[in-house]
Amino acid sequence: MSTNLRRRLHHGDIDGRRNEHYEISGLDEPLLQSHERQIEPKGVFLGDLLNADRTKEQIHWTFLFTHVIAQWAQWLANIVVGSRSFIERFLPGASSNPIGSNTNLRLPCLSPLQEERLSNLKLRLGVPFDGSLLEHQDALKQLWRLAYPDRLLPSLKSELWKEMGWQGCDPSTDFRGGGYISLENLIFFATKHPISFQRLLHKIDGKRAEWEYPFAVAGINISFMLAQMLDLQKGKPSTAAGIRFLELLAHDELAFDNLYCVAFKMMDAQWLAKRATYMEFNDVMKSTRTQLERELVLEDVQSVKDLPAYNLLTG
Repeated sequence: MSTNLRRRLHHGDIDGRRNEHYEISGLDEPLLQSHERQIEPKGVFLGDLLNADRTKEQIHWTFLFTHVIAQWAQWLANIVVGSRSFIERFLPGASSNPIGSNTNLRLPCLSPLQEERLSNLKLRLGVPFDGSLLEHQDALKQLWRLAYPDRLLPSLKSELWKEMGWQGCDPSTDFRGGGYISLENLIFFATKHPISFQRLLHKIDGKRAEWEYPFAVAGINISFMLAQMLDLQKGKPSTAAGIRFLELLAHDELAFDNLYCVAFKMMDAQWLAKRATYMEFNDVMKSTRTQLERELVLEDVQSVKDLPAYNLLTG
């Protein structure tokens, strides 16, 4: 495990509850099994008391009774399904489509401004990080200066980059699917919300795990997650969250960057709430995506600042 996973001082209670849960589950299973084994002899003993004729008669009536019950159950089910269809036909809000489902969603007609901003965002998403480009090198240097304003700038290949949460001494090898926009997102976060950025970088808030998630690599993952969640790889977003994002884009050209800042803080809050460790990072990302989708489709959300989780940002 690379040294960018900074090991914390021991917090004996961090994973205590989780380990206790696993231990209890392991004890419950054999107790249930032994309970079932104790019941079985009682059933065999009662069966031996019945003569053959009574047994056949009971089996016959049991079959008839079960058949009648099944018919009644099917009849009731048809009534319930029919009633639900009737209600949903006249009350569209009664439908329980999952979040992000594109069922019954109407794709909006985009204004020229929305078309332009969506096109520009897709162009940004399509730019891979290239460590040989001077512009990309300068962006990495800018990120270091924002993260550590009182420290000397290291070379582009240095063990010091691991302190920021890069997996190796060469940050350019970590971008992969994140692209150049993920570096832009980190710079935007550090510039727009410097206090929140520093608190996340140095893991100041809450009780931290013994093995923490790497900050910079987590940021790259968040950029990639947002692009997937908002359905930006397609011609036009077709999910509920993606369609709402188009509305945000109409009012804010930097809606993606602003949403990134919220998502990063939300992810860290989920991390702390779950008392997660490094190996549970993917689960935390899934929970973050689910929460973000729920907040995006709230009726009163007209901008990123309207999201409940926006209040997590400070500075």
